[in-house]
Amino acid sequence: MATMTSRRAALYLALVLTLVIAGCGRGQPAPAARKPETELVVFAAASLREAFTTLGDAFKKDHPNVKVTFNFAGSQELRTQIEHGASVDVFASADQKHLVELHRAKKVKSPTLFVRNEPVVIVAKERAAEIRAFSDLPSARRVVLGVAEVPIGRYSLRILDNATEVLGGNFRSRVEARVVSRELNVRQVLSKVALGEADAAIVYRTDAATAKDTVAVVTIPPEVNVIAEYPLAVVEGAPHPELAKSWVALAISEPARRIFAAAGFMLPTTPRP
Repeated sequence: MATMTSRRAALYLALVLTLVIAGCGRGQPAPAARKPETELVVFAAASLREAFTTLGDAFKKDHPNVKVTFNFAGSQELRTQIEHGASVDVFASADQKHLVELHRAKKVKSPTLFVRNEPVVIVAKERAAEIRAFSDLPSARRVVLGVAEVPIGRYSLRILDNATEVLGGNFRSRVEARVVSRELNVRQVLSKVALGEADAAIVYRTDAATAKDTVAVVTIPPEVNVIAEYPLAVVEGAPHPELAKSWVALAISEPARRIFAAAGFMLPTTPRP
């Protein structure tokens, strides 16, 4: 009898404890499940690295559950990846050519011009006294250019052709005789001079600004120079088309224009297709 009473008491106590614990939990909502992070993939020309990274921080403020993943490289390399089916939301090129071709192939939506850039000559600091003007470029012992397929390489060849017409003296062939390497993107061109592996190169002014402690900048005369135009577009079949549209909208907004201007980009009067 005593044993039965003890068992009943134990069961009663267990029941009371269960009710108390259940009561303590009432009115307290369960922890909210964390919303999974969405990844927006942006392919962009190497020269956009700093500006787009800053733009990504601004995008994150309005889209806290979105992770922006960048792939910075030569525009021709990024185009090839898209043509081969890379999963991409937005593509920003350093020239019109690659996006025009992708649009014709129905790989991207209609492109929008959002910034421009000015090519300049950079010179290793130890050679700055000898190469003070664009016309001095043929006197450089070691010159680096971008490959013809990359925008900075194509712009460079047009600049050298213009210089031959304006300045004469077989300007392009004299410079090309000094070329020691041709690189796949503008940052690789820049690094050759910054690291002392070349005396001079043609890069964008925005890239030159990132290495101002190691290179001198020589302006290219406007009658010779070619201004780079940067378009961007939503990629066809983008995994996140609405977010991609939001990125494009941000890139042509007034806050973005201030970011680009601070980085040294030139701005079109109005963004245009």
